[in-house]
Amino acid sequence: MTKTDARTRTMLPVISALVRVYVAIAVATVVALAILSVVAPGQAPRDAWVHAIIVVVFAAVLPLRLRSAQRGSVAALRAVGIIAAVLFLANVIEAMVPNFAPGWMRVEMIVIALVMLGIIGAVVRERV
Repeated sequence: MTKTDARTRTMLPVISALVRVYVAIAVATVVALAILSVVAPGQAPRDAWVHAIIVVVFAAVLPLRLRSAQRGSVAALRAVGIIAAVLFLANVIEAMVPNFAPGWMRVEMIVIALVMLGIIGAVVRERV
């Protein structure tokens, strides 16, 4: 076992836990939007749904890339880091756009950005 293999074994559980948190946030966001669409439609505008759909798509892709990384694919680990970086930037930018989404969703965007920052840090630590 190389030194890199040992680090991979220590960082992949952290990355995996953060990906699970992201998936849970994505599912909770869609559930919240569905409920709000019925009880408070103003809190579930079209832009919020577009954001949620994109979040769910990445919530499906990220675990697939992670599985490949867990099998030893360096390219898949790099993809996890790139996806996390894109999600970090997109969520920070969206959270800053005035009137883009309701306040509760801005909080969700910042939480996702923080989770992605954690994934980026773990991937970088793994690769260094």
